[in-house]
This record gives sequence, C-alpha cells and structure tokens, in this order.
Amino acid sequence: MRRRDLLAAGLAGPAWLRAPRRRPNILFLFTDDQRFDTIRALGNPEIRTPALDRLARRGTAFTQAHNMGGAAPAVCVASRAMLLSGQTMFRADAHVEAASRGRDAPCDLFPEHFRRHGYVTFGTGKWHHRAPRYARCFSAGSEIFLGGMSDHDQVPVHDFRPAGAYPQEPDRLGARFSSELFADAAIRFLAQQDGAAPFLAYVSFTAPHDPRHAPPDFAALYPPGRLSAPANFAPQHPFDNGELKIRDELLAPFPRTAAVVREHLAAYYAMITHLDTQIGRVLDALDRSRAARDTLVIFASDNGLALGQHGLFGKQSLYDHSVRVPLMFAGPDVPRGRRTDSLCYLLDLFPTLCEFAGLERTRTVEGVSLWPAMRNPGARVRDSLLRGYRNFQRAVTTGDWKLIRYYPPAEPRTQLFHLRRDPGERRDLAGDPAHAARVRHLSGLLAEWMKRAGDPLAAATSG
Repeated sequence: MRRRDLLAAGLAGPAWLRAPRRRPNILFLFTDDQRFDTIRALGNPEIRTPALDRLARRGTAFTQAHNMGGAAPAVCVASRAMLLSGQTMFRADAHVEAASRGRDAPCDLFPEHFRRHGYVTFGTGKWHHRAPRYARCFSAGSEIFLGGMSDHDQVPVHDFRPAGAYPQEPDRLGARFSSELFADAAIRFLAQQDGAAPFLAYVSFTAPHDPRHAPPDFAALYPPGRLSAPANFAPQHPFDNGELKIRDELLAPFPRTAAVVREHLAAYYAMITHLDTQIGRVLDALDRSRAARDTLVIFASDNGLALGQHGLFGKQSLYDHSVRVPLMFAGPDVPRGRRTDSLCYLLDLFPTLCEFAGLERTRTVEGVSLWPAMRNPGARVRDSLLRGYRNFQRAVTTGDWKLIRYYPPAEPRTQLFHLRRDPGERRDLAGDPAHAARVRHLSGLLAEWMKRAGDPLAAATSG
C-alpha cells in the first residue's frame, strides 16, 4: 500500500506522515547472538538490563520477532542480509553477496536507500559482508569491524573509507572492550549532529557473541551457582538434527551438565549487562542532543542461542531459543509500554523504517511494515512464519502451533509443539493420533511457504 493509500485508509502511522515535518532520525542498536528472553523488563528476573528496560518502558516491544534462519552455520550472515535487504533468506544473501562482489546489485540495503533520500548514514561495529557495499550504505563511519567474531578486547577495526577500498589488514586493534569501542563511536557521531539533515546511525555490537567473557566487575554480578538451569535443559539432543558437531556445539563438553550450562549463562548474562551499560551511555548521549525528540530508536539482535536448551549450545536449530530475537521501538509516536505478540521477521524492519520516514519502499523488499501492530497490539501483520536452516531443517509457525521437519542428512522426522502451553518446546505431539490432522495441515502450510519463498528444498521434497 502506497503512502497516499495509507493516508486515505487512516492507517498511516507516525504523525510526521500526516503533517509537514522534517524526516525523523533513526538510531538502530543491533546486538550479536542475544536471545529474545534476555531482558529483565520482558520477563527474565535473573538478568540486569536497566537501559533496555528503559527502552521497553518508553516504547513498544515485539515479543514474537524472528530471524528467518540461515543457509550456513554462520547464521548471522544470512540474518544481517535479510535485515538489510528486507528480503527472505533464499534471496537476500545471494543478492547482497552479488552486489558486494561488484556485480549488478539486484537490491538496495536500507542504509543505502536512506542515504539516497538525503540521510546522513553512519555505521560502526560489525559488518559481516564484503567491504565495497559498506561505502554504498554509509556516508560516515568509525571503528568498523569487517569480520564475524574476534577477541572483544582487541577488535580489528578500520577507519571509514568513502571509496570503500578497505585493506585486508585492519588499521588497528581496538583499545577498549568491543561494546565500549562501538558505543564511543556512536556517542561521538551523535555529538556532531547539527540538525541540518536527518541521520541514520547503524550501531552493530559484537557482544554477546563468544568468546564469552566480560569485564571483571560485570562478571562478578553473576555467580553461576545462583542462576537457574534452563527448564528445557538436556544432556544431549534426542536425535541427530544434522548439526550436532558444529563449532558452536563444541564450546561445551558432551554430555552437557547443568553446572557447565550455568557457567556459560553467567558469562553470557555478564556480557549482556555490560553491553546494556554501553547502550545506556548511547541513549544518554541521544537524550542530551538536539536530536532526541525527533529520533526513532530500534533495538534488535540477529539471532538467538541455545546455551544448554535441548542439549544444544549454538544457533543452528529452529527452536525458539535460536530463532526468536528481541525487538523494541521507542521514539516519537511509538506507543509507550506496549507489548505485541504479532508474528514478524527482522526483514520487516526495512519497510517499517520506510513508513516511519515517509519513504517509498524499494521494489525488491519482501517484508511488511510493523506499524499496524504498534498502533494496535492486537493486530497481526503476519499469520504464519517459515524458518529454515541449511537444506535439512524447516519449520512453520501459526497461532500457538509450530511444526519442525528434518530432512537428510538429519534424521528424518517431524516435531509438533503447542507454544503457549509448552514454550520450552519439550513435549513433541507429532506422534499423537489426536493431532494427525494438525500435522497434515501444518505440513501443507510449510510446503506452500517453501514454494512461495523460493526455497530450493521445495522442489527436492515435493511429492
């Protein structure tokens, strides 16, 4: 629906779409491997996140936001490609990669789109794609990390290069912990804004991705013995899901023990609390600036992490602990203190930001705007979701139900979970004759989704 149609229907979201006003600024805070249930204000009493709690009070949280999945063990690559392009996983990564290699760019990324429409676009932190695309997206930057993971105390970073010619070797190793390094860069950028043009700041942290360690003062906040093991903890996964020996799974010994899981959770929570402190510094800097009243703040993460749930440690599965992510909005015209359980993807952020800024979305965007669910928490922007991992795990969710299907080289099987009654996905109902019709219905929905999304597995498994 175009902007004029939204206005006619009375569905246009922010006030600046309905009255003359300069376009809003956008501050996007993005973390790495942060699970959906790691914010105190959203239901985790064991973690300390005062800055994120502040955002939750100031704005709207999407409690059913998801990464669509990944075509390789580095799930964050696909997640970021989907986020930036607004495309589904079977198209996004290939398109971003093609453009990064200098071939014809079949899609814009959202910072690139906003830059073309007069925004000052700033980037700092993790960029898990090829360097040339960075220069197309951003007109400014600082402390740029062109990799996937590193030592948090010595992040290899580059200075911004407008021409996009980044050398193989970094300019230097960061002198501060990664979260502080990137927060400092964002704070410097915010202090320099004079209001002459709207800005989009993309602040991409590398925490709480492993290696899992935090500064000592924060590590001391979480004695492992005081933490609860996950309710769905298991010593091992009950069957071969096709990816039981990947790097992430080798970070803890087999079989898993509750004690080891608590140690990892303690380090993970400590990193998140330290990260939260740096996010608080950025939010404080925004509040002190001239831009505060005109800035939309978005907080999200690229994917989740198991850390002992279902006997797993990584993100290479389709259980909620690995595919659900935190997502919050705060700022002008965003309802305060609101929660919505509307199903959505990270890739829906591109059209959502376009609607906030009054920009037309690009023709390649497959996402949907989340504004209707912000305006009305009972609204549903999506009725169902497809998720996928490599060529051997697929899942579909609709309402309270979720079906996961495994294909070779995984052990072929189907799982069915009722998410409201069983949020930890512990009771597989697929073999219950009482649910046979539901398994057939969801299997059909899964097949339809796979075909519509251009999933190459659809043709291989049809019939």
